Amino acid sequence: STVSKNSLESSLHQLECHFTWSLLKEDVDLDDLEEKLKDQREFLVKTNIINYNLLSYVCYLKNSNKEALNNLKKAEKEVKKNHPDEISRSLVTWGNYAWIYYHMGRYKDAQTYVNKVKNICKKLSSTAECKIQLPEIYAEQGWALINFGKKYYERAKNCFENALQKEPNNQEFNSGYAITMYRLEDYFQRQCEEISLSLKPLQRAVELDPEDTFVLVLLAVKLQDLKRADEGEKYIEEAMEKAPHLPYVLRYAAKFYRRKGEVDKAIEILQKALEMTPKSVFLHHQLGLCYRKKLFQLKHTTRYPPQEQMDELIQLSIFYFKIVTEQKTKFFSAHTDLANMYAEAKRYEEAEEAFQKASQINILCSDDKQEFCYHYGNFHRFCKKLDSEAIRYYIEGMNIEKDSYFSHKCRTALKKLLEQRIQRGLGDATDFGTLGLVHNLNGEKHEAIKCYEQAVALCPGNEEYLSALCELQLAI
Repeated sequence: STVSKNSLESSLHQLECHFTWSLLKEDVDLDDLEEKLKDQREFLVKTNIINYNLLSYVCYLKNSNKEALNNLKKAEKEVKKNHPDEISRSLVTWGNYAWIYYHMGRYKDAQTYVNKVKNICKKLSSTAECKIQLPEIYAEQGWALINFGKKYYERAKNCFENALQKEPNNQEFNSGYAITMYRLEDYFQRQCEEISLSLKPLQRAVELDPEDTFVLVLLAVKLQDLKRADEGEKYIEEAMEKAPHLPYVLRYAAKFYRRKGEVDKAIEILQKALEMTPKSVFLHHQLGLCYRKKLFQLKHTTRYPPQEQMDELIQLSIFYFKIVTEQKTKFFSAHTDLANMYAEAKRYEEAEEAFQKASQINILCSDDKQEFCYHYGNFHRFCKKLDSEAIRYYIEGMNIEKDSYFSHKCRTALKKLLEQRIQRGLGDATDFGTLGLVHNLNGEKHEAIKCYEQAVALCPGNEEYLSALCELQLAI
C-alpha cells in the first residue's frame, strides 16, 4: 500500500548506510573500484565486513542487485564469525539490505530490515531514531568516502575524527585517520613539504598497531618526503619482512626505491607484486614511472645518451602507461604521463589525443585541472612552438585556484615565457600586461608598474591596463 511505501521511504532516509552517505557514482570508476575492493578483500582481511558492505553498494550502482545481496550475506557471515557479540556491527549491512529490497520493489522485506535496525537502536540508545552516532559507523563511512576518491577526503577526515573522539585508542580508527591524512596531504600539501599533517597520525597508528604493514609503508614514504629517508627505509624493510607477499606493501616499497633512485630494485619489486595482482593499474603505472625515471637518469648523467637506449625506455614507459589508460579510463595522471611520453617520442598527434582524453575525464578536481593546464601549456610551448596557446593555458591554470602547487608552476612557466618573448623583441601590449599581472601576484609591485606602463605605451587607450596601473600607483 502507498501509505506503507511513504512511511518506508522516510524511515529509509534515516538509516546510516551507503545509500544515505551521498556517494555519487559519477565521481568514481565503478569497475576499477570493484577490482580494488576484491584485492583488498583478499589481502587486507581486517576490514572485510566493511569491504563487503561497500561492494554491495557498488554492485547496486552497477545494476546487479543479486550480486549486491550476495555481498551482504557475506558481510553477515563475517559478523557472526568474528564479532558475534557486537550487535551494532550489522547496522550498516541491514541498512543496505533495506535500501536494495526497496529498489527491487520488495517493500515488505525492506520494512523487515528497517525494523531490525530500529530495534537495535532502541537497545543501544534511549531515542527511537535510527540516526545513531556510533564510532564504528563513522569509521565505516570514512572508509567508504576514501574509496570514492579525492572529492571525499575532507569528509572522510571528519568521520574518522568523530570516531576517534569516542574511542581515541582504537587501532582501526587511528589507521583510517592516518591514511586519510596521508591522502589529503598527498594532493594538497605538495607545495609546502616541510610541514606534514599526516606524520603524527601515521606514527600514532604504527605505535598502536605495529603489525599494520600498510600504515608502516605510508609512514616510510612520508619520512622520505621530509628528507628523512634513512629512517623511512627501516620501516620499508620491516614491512617487507612482515608481509613479503602483500601487494600494498610492495607497491609502496617500489615507490620508495624509485624515488630514492634505486630504479632497478623498484622494478624488481613491482614485477613480484604483479604476479599476485596482475590487473593492478597502480602497479602498471608505477612501472611506467620507473622506466621514465631511468630515461631521465640516462639523459642527465650521460652527455650523449645512446638513442637506442632512450627509445627503448620511452617505448617501455608508453607500453605501461597505455595499459593503465585502457584499463582505467579515469586515471588522470596516467593520461597526462602517457601524453608527455608521446611528446618525448615526438609522436605529437598521439600526445594531443592523450591530452584530450585527460581533459575529458569527468571526475577531475581543481588540482587535476591545473596540472592539465601546466602540462598542456608546456606541450604547446616546447613541442608545437605555439606561444599564444601556451600562455592561454598557463593563465587558465593560474586562475583556477590561486594558491596551489600547480598554480605556482603555471605562474613560473608563464613568467619565463613572457620574459623570453620580450627579450627577443616579440613582446606586445598583451605580453607586458600579462607579465604585469604575474609580477603583481608575486607581490613585485614596482616591476608590475613598469610592465603596465609599457603595455599602456603600446596600447594607449586600454582601460584594463590603465586601471591596473592606477591601482598599483595608489597602493605604493
